[in-house]
Amino acid sequence: MMMKKLMTHTGIILLLLVMGITAQAQNERKFVRQGNEIFEQALQDSTKLDTTAFSQAETAYRRALEKRPDDLKWNFNLGDALYKQMKFEEATSKFEEIAEKSEDKIEKSRAYHNLGNSMMMQDKLDESIEAYKKALRNNPEDLESKYNLVYAMNLKKQQEQQQQQNQDQNKDQDKDQQDQNQDQQQNQDQQDQNKDQDQKDKDQQKQDQQNQDQNKQDQQQKQQPQEQKISKENAERLLQALQNDEEKIQEKVKKAQAAKAQQRQTDKDW
Repeated sequence: MMMKKLMTHTGIILLLLVMGITAQAQNERKFVRQGNEIFEQALQDSTKLDTTAFSQAETAYRRALEKRPDDLKWNFNLGDALYKQMKFEEATSKFEEIAEKSEDKIEKSRAYHNLGNSMMMQDKLDESIEAYKKALRNNPEDLESKYNLVYAMNLKKQQEQQQQQNQDQNKDQDKDQQDQNQDQQQNQDQQDQNKDQDQKDKDQQKQDQQNQDQNKQDQQQKQQPQEQKISKENAERLLQALQNDEEKIQEKVKKAQAAKAQQRQTDKDW
């Protein structure tokens, strides 16, 4: 989606065949011309990104660069082909190399512009902003670089605002969590206090019941008749009295029997 918003220097260099060049040079330009044709055909269809076609263009540019690796224009075309395939790290390296080696300010500006695009696609906003600024230093009239610079700066501002909102939201969430934890702790403390009070009430009830049982037991013991205890001397006196009574009874029985026997004898004699 970001690629649709960015304005890009394609930088395709259409080379004209020149009479009198060597067969080898003609072969190299043949690969470049082939790569350019494939690249331009892929650009014509704006409804999709034909990475396969751009890959074929890359292959053609690399074959041309095998003999002339320092050709900045062909390297520029290769960088564009890499960018269109979303090989942003490789494109970044290629455009950095071109920007450093190029002596022409316009070409240097174009390289920095596409370098900024490659950086932005990797979400490296600070680096992309700096690249666009370098592009404008070499070509202050470059409207595409001005547009992309403003776009990158606005995007960075939005990200910073979003980060600040996220930080504020996290702070609010942390505060809410702390308040919730505090409420939970207070509820737990209250529950613990209620449990302690309930246990105290149960212990008090148990103690009260024990006191009631003890009082009841004490009252029952008071109501029971106390056993009378006698001394040893009194016991001996009672036993002696009982023995005397027994002797008197035996003596009375003996006398009664003797009297009865005498009565029988008198009856016979008479």
